[in-house]
Amino acid sequence: MSPIHDEAFHAILEAKYARIINEISQMHSVSLEEAMDIFYTSPLLPLLEEGVADLHCRSDKYLAEEIWREREDAIGHQAQGVDACVVFPADTGEPDPR
Repeated sequence: MSPIHDEAFHAILEAKYARIINEISQMHSVSLEEAMDIFYTSPLLPLLEEGVADLHCRSDKYLAEEIWREREDAIGHQAQGVDACVVFPADTGEPDPR
C-alpha cells in the first residue's frame, strides 16, 4: 500500500470506529466513554484493523451489534466461571466440554 493510500484507509477506519462507538452508545443506552471502552477492548477490533473477512465493509450497526454480543457472551462466560476458549484434547481431537 502506498503511504497516501495507507493514510486514507486509516482515516476512513477511524471515522468508521467513531460511528460504531456512537451506535453502541445509542443502541444500548451507555455513555460514549463506556461505548469507547467496549469497542477498543473488543476482540473484533484487531480483525477490523487487519481487514479480516472485509469486516470494515459491514454496516456500522451490524458491527456494533456483534461487538455488543461478544461482550455479553464474555460476561456470561465470566459469570459462569467458563473460559471463552475451546480446548481440544490431543488424544481425541474432539472439543473438551469444559
